[in-house]
Amino acid sequence: MRTAFDDRVQKNLQDLKDAGTFKTYRHLSGPMDAHSGMEEAGKDVLVLSSNNYLGLSNDPEVIEASREALNKYGAGTASVRFICGTMSIHKELEDEIADFHSTEASLTYSSCWSANTGLFANICAPGDALISDELNHASIIDGCRVVNKQVNRDVYRHSDMAHLEEQLQKYKDAPARFIVTDGVFSMEGDIAKMPEIVALAEKYEATLIVDDSHGVGVMGPGGRGVAEFYGVEDKVDIYTGTLGKALGGAAGGYVAGPQHVIDLLIQQSRPHIFSNGISPATAGAAMASIRLIKREPQRVKSVQDKSRWFRDALRAEGFSPLEGESAIVPIIVGDTAFAMSISEKMLKEHGIFVTGFGFPVVPKGTARIRVQISDAMSQEDLDYALKAFVTVGKEVGLLEAAA
Repeated sequence: MRTAFDDRVQKNLQDLKDAGTFKTYRHLSGPMDAHSGMEEAGKDVLVLSSNNYLGLSNDPEVIEASREALNKYGAGTASVRFICGTMSIHKELEDEIADFHSTEASLTYSSCWSANTGLFANICAPGDALISDELNHASIIDGCRVVNKQVNRDVYRHSDMAHLEEQLQKYKDAPARFIVTDGVFSMEGDIAKMPEIVALAEKYEATLIVDDSHGVGVMGPGGRGVAEFYGVEDKVDIYTGTLGKALGGAAGGYVAGPQHVIDLLIQQSRPHIFSNGISPATAGAAMASIRLIKREPQRVKSVQDKSRWFRDALRAEGFSPLEGESAIVPIIVGDTAFAMSISEKMLKEHGIFVTGFGFPVVPKGTARIRVQISDAMSQEDLDYALKAFVTVGKEVGLLEAAA
């Protein structure tokens, strides 16, 4: 039976197709790596769209650890942890995460989205103030939305420390104040001003929460994230993060912080209580990834060097990538359909998989091609990608064509 709802959805989808902004999936026929098979391309493509920052998604040691966990524990618990029990590998991984962040404890979730939406609702009470950077990830935004409606929710302009202090001053008499920020801002590639934020948190006795999903494995000499990059890792009260990017690339998220916070979440956090624990295979891969980073910090320096090289090389060719220290290198092109058409051109003509982002992921008029560097890429890969960007840039008018 066709209804008005069906007609409305069909029209909305057709409008997206007419505007050139309709998204389609690409289907990989092998593991995520610097080069992956893609069904639509009919060949291997160079992947510049993945969060596989350290190249661990297909690392033999990580794969073997995942396989061993699968063989030992099976596919999963088939229920939530407080009902059917939790597996020792979950506890082992949570201890490893806590040690990595130098916190008392940690708790894993099915995703960092679940971690963020499960955290704020349980730590914020009526009258408290929850203050968030305006460019924080959508999971943080949704986490802020689900708190008690008597919690004061406010936003400060992106990395504007004067505005953050205005907000903290505004809520100086609140029972508790919370500052939440991304470590690396995923669409901008820039990093939070952690020393200044820490100073304000201390001045106004605020709890500082950092989602460092895109910073872990990339930032800091040991890959522990943006706080380590600045040398203030002991000043962050609560971390959230993902296992689905640098830490193996499978899935899962976590909260790391004081033991009493983790105990509270075990008791009350609905996304944790009512979801199965992450699979043993995922836990095994993540644990092996953390141990690899601890043992081989040169991998972190390597991706930092490659990211810096590529950003500088784009700039030397006439592009204007956004400034930043992370492995995310965005090139602003303006219109959403234009960004998506460039992405399509890079794939079809050069075998490079790089994604165009537009509204509503980013504000209108700021659509971009987001390049993400992985340590799995060779210098030859980076050279090839740069040459392709220059060629396409001239063809579409982003760069001046040679006379």
